[in-house]
Formats: sequence, structure tokens, C-alpha cells
Amino acid sequence: MADNLPSDFDVIVIGTGLPESIIAAACSRSGQRVLHVDSRSYYGGNWASFSFSGLLSWLKEYQENSDVVTENSTWQEQILENEEAILLSSKDKTIQHVEVFCYASQDLHKDVEEAGALQKNHASVTSVKSIEVAEAAEASGLPTADESLSTRSCETPAEQTQSSDPESSLEVNDAEAAGEKENLSDDKTSEEETSENVPKVQDNTEPPKKNTITYSQIIKEGRRFNIDLVSKLLYSRGLLIDLLIKSNVSRYAEFKNITRILAFRDGIVEQVPCSRADVFNSKRLTMVEKRMLMKFLTFCMEYEEHPDAYKAYEETPFSEYLKTQKLTPNLQYFVLHSIAMTSEPTSCTVDGLKATKNFLHCLGRYGNTPFLFPLYGQGELPQCFCRMCAVFGGIYCLRHSVQCLVVDKESRKCKAMIDQFGQRIISKHFVIEDSYLSENTCSRVQYRQISRAVLITDGSVLKTDSDQQVSILTVPAEEPGSFAVRVIELCSSTMTCMKGTYLVHLTCVSSKTAREDLEQVVQKLFTPYTEMEAENEHVEKPRILWALYFNMRDSSDISRDCYNDLPSNVYVCSGPDCGLGNDNAVKQAETLFQQICPNEDFCPAPPNPEDIVLEGDNSQQEASESSVIQEASSETPKESTDLGNPEEPSE
Repeated sequence: MADNLPSDFDVIVIGTGLPESIIAAACSRSGQRVLHVDSRSYYGGNWASFSFSGLLSWLKEYQENSDVVTENSTWQEQILENEEAILLSSKDKTIQHVEVFCYASQDLHKDVEEAGALQKNHASVTSVKSIEVAEAAEASGLPTADESLSTRSCETPAEQTQSSDPESSLEVNDAEAAGEKENLSDDKTSEEETSENVPKVQDNTEPPKKNTITYSQIIKEGRRFNIDLVSKLLYSRGLLIDLLIKSNVSRYAEFKNITRILAFRDGIVEQVPCSRADVFNSKRLTMVEKRMLMKFLTFCMEYEEHPDAYKAYEETPFSEYLKTQKLTPNLQYFVLHSIAMTSEPTSCTVDGLKATKNFLHCLGRYGNTPFLFPLYGQGELPQCFCRMCAVFGGIYCLRHSVQCLVVDKESRKCKAMIDQFGQRIISKHFVIEDSYLSENTCSRVQYRQISRAVLITDGSVLKTDSDQQVSILTVPAEEPGSFAVRVIELCSSTMTCMKGTYLVHLTCVSSKTAREDLEQVVQKLFTPYTEMEAENEHVEKPRILWALYFNMRDSSDISRDCYNDLPSNVYVCSGPDCGLGNDNAVKQAETLFQQICPNEDFCPAPPNPEDIVLEGDNSQQEASESSVIQEASSETPKESTDLGNPEEPSE
């Protein structure tokens, strides 16, 4: 790799998270020579998604607390007298307090293997560290293979078509995805996965009952779905959706509507009416409440035109302002926690009104709720922009670590990087993910933490006739010092869990470890699978089959001045924040892109293939010129292309 890699680029991007991938795509699209490297074996960093066995491999890496690469001092030979080095971290410290629990029947057999996997080499088995399992059962054998995030190829499509209506390029899939999506790992093949990678758990439970979901079933179906490290949704009129449509990157992904907005009050989960039709069809609201709610929501859509109605309450909590609006306690709860989603006491009235307006503004574009979710998970989005970058000539290197950045002592600008092979690669600009910076560089940075839980359950928190609901729920904080918990429940048609199960993400700002922050909410909504007989159909709560807790670093909104001795041409990107949307990542990417490429358009749409004329292809050029002349002389204008419907995109 090092021998074939060019030694001079315009932009080097270190890390493949969402903001870094957007910057790499935008720079490549504007004609910059881009090198995109990541020491990990998968795209996305903390934005990544994994197959189930890939997630277990990721867990093993963090539980063993091992470095991705070994220490290497070859960089010292490359540093000249008028230069100094900024060492980069070889160890990712963004994930902490990882805890895993398995509640499903652990009926593992020697012949259990993932669906779609090739024949394995059984001689390559190694033992691994035991993990904590529910009911104090000892579990061992997190997978030993290096299976990483399944990624799509970055090859240029055979034909690139550009719809005349940008919105029609965003494909929203409301039906259950048919067939199995092909999962391609970066440079690995499924031959490296062995059946012994399945964690072997000492089972003291009874044999599984009929129609129960077992741990071996989850393992077997694990290649058919992806699990995200970060839990986010896309606002249908948010910055990321607009960017996907503008750049035509949306052709690389499919999306599904969020079907329900839920509320949890007095121990009961109920659906929240948010659109006009939902409000008037709701049986939980009285006619008076319906009029109150519609009147208030109408005001929120145009609140900026009526400053006198809220000026006196600008600095007061939004919850206090709602009490002055003649709303019943029931409506106040719905607006605060399920529409504005500003459950924190620090949220002021203006923030609440802005959030409510944004929620209402996004309604109806692609469905009855404001949100979309990408099939196969949020981790697909960084890969989509990586593909765009590759199409325009960007070079990608996974499992390619960087030892240090080289800084000129006189100009105080970064001039090169030195990789794991000791190769010195020159560049004008360097974009780097925060997690790659060393402790010395970040000694003055105060990081926040995000508490995360990922659950596989056997049922929905609110059962209906359909088992393909995608829901979002906010559980308000009950104790001082704690934070509201956001719950996103995904069904199997989102390609994030196997049929008959749901994938549940819980997220909040950390005050303790993830398990301490989230376990109380988990206990309110779910029950461990082993607490009841599997054939009992009258269980009030859905049962947990498998659970993962971890804390993730939140490096968003950190001032550049907090980093020590950072050269002016080194730009730092943050990891995921705790917010529901992706606006922070898009704003960050656009801001840094404009610093690198001032006066350039940010991720414009690619040209139509018919408009591309290769140098030296005189025949194509002549044909193009003649067609232009013919069109100019024609009296009859060409028929316009159908704009299409965003909900029924043209192919």
C-alpha cells in the first residue's frame, strides 16, 4: 500500500465519521486531490453500524482494551531539523463502561453459523475473554475474527442518472425490504468468519420452548441486519436531507418513515397526535383539547410574527410558558416531551418554540411524522459520502494508521503526515477526527459523555395490528441531575433486526455510567426474557433478549482554542453529539469546507453522464456540439421530465 500511495495531496482526511466523509466528498467534488485514511477496519468511526457478529468483534476490541496498532518509532527518522511532530493517538478512548447482557435462551450448537456465510476453516479458533451475562451466567467467546462493518463498494455506478426533481431522488421505503441486502466488508471476505466465533455461553436454563427466539437464531440471522453505534433520525426538511438531495448522494441509500411519536406518562405508553389529521382522529383528546392544541400549534408555526405573545417569557423554561397558554396538563406533556422534545429544565421558551416549529415544518414531506431512518442504519450515511468522494477520485485506505503530523517550526503550519509504514505524505490541508488527537493536544479539553443502550426485544413497547412500526419516545427525567432519555424502536423492515424482534436504542446525556443512567428506564419499559415463561402470551412488557450498555464521548461544540498548539491548516471534526438530528455534523462539515475551499459550492450535484466529455474524445465532443446546435435551431421545445412524487421516487 505504501509503495503505491502518492506522496502529495491537496487534502488529507483522517477518520471516516459523517462530518469527515462529507468534507472528503465535497473537496473531491470541487477538484481537490483527497486522501481519506482510517486506522479502523470499517467506515464510520463512532457513526458506524455492524452486523451482529461484527458488533461482537467491536466489543471484544474495547473489552480487551488493546491498541489498534503497535507503537512505531519510524516517524522520528523522517523529521528534519526545522520541523517538529504532533503525535497522534494509536488508541481510541471514546468508548467506556461497556457491559453486555444476554437474556435469550443460549442453546448454542457447534453447527450454528451465520446465514449466507461460506464454509469456514475450523482450525483458526482462539479463546476469548468472558463477558457479563444476565442472571450471573458466565459467558465466553466474543468473536475472534476481524469482521468489521459491512460496507458497500465505492465503485462508480455504471450509469449515473440525475432526476429533474431533486426530491424525487430520495427514496422512502415504507414497505418491508424484500430479499437480503448484500454485505461487503472492506478488504475481508466472509471466509474469515468461523462458526466458533459464536459466543459460547454456559446454559443453565431449560430447553427453549416452541416459537421462542434463541441466541443462536440471532447469531444465525446476524448478517441480515445492522446495528448502529449512534442513535439518530433525519428530519425530513433537515440539513442532511437537503444535502443528500442536492448532492444526489441519496441514490446510494433508502429510507423508511418513522410511523409513530409516542409518550410515556404515568407508566403508560400512548401515541401522540401531531398532524392535523391525527389530532382530529384522536380518541384520547376531547374536542376542547383538540381545538386548544391546533390553536397553539398554529401559533408556533408563525410565532416569530407575534413577539408580544412570548417576549416576557424568553428566558423562562418552556414548560413554564406552556402553563400560561391555556393548555391542559395532558397537552402540555405532549408538546413538551413528544413534539418540541425539549424535556430538559434548561430549555428556554424560544428554544421550545423553535423546536416545535421545526417539528411542524417537517411534517408531511415524506409521511405523517417529521422523521426518516436510513435502511440498514445510520452507518450507511458516511459510506454514501465516501462513495461520492471515490467517484470523483478520492483515495481510501482503511487499516492505515497515521503516526504523526509534521509541522514546520517557522510557519507553524502542518506540511505532511507520516503513516504506519514510515511514508511521508505531503498535503496543504489536514482534517482530523477528534479521537485521533493525543492526550497532550487535548489536555485542556473538557468532554461530555453520552449514555447509550442497545436492546434486542421480542415485542413493541406499544402493540398494534402492525408489527412494522418505527417509533420514537421521550422519557422525562425524574430525579434532579438526571436527563431525559430518548428511545427509538426499530422494526425488522428497517433492516436493523431479525423478523419477530425489535431493535431499541436508548440515549441520554451522561451523569453516571450508561447502565446506571438508563437501567431505570429499561426496567419501566421492558422485562428480562428469563423472568417469565416463553410461551406466556399475556406479558405486559416486551422482553429483552440481548442488551448492550456503553458510554460514548461527545466532542461536539468544542472550541478550537481548547486544543494545544494546533496548526492553522489542521481542522478538527467532532464525533456524534447527543442530539436527535444530524444538523451539527452538516454545519461543521460545511464550515470547514469553506475554510479549505473558499468560494466553492458545497457538494453540488454531479453532472449528467451525457454532459461529460472526456479529453481527447473528439467524436463525443463533435456529437455534443452538433446536438447543441440542433437544439438551438429547433422551434419545438423538449418535453419536460416528470417531477415525480417524493413518496414514489422515479428510478
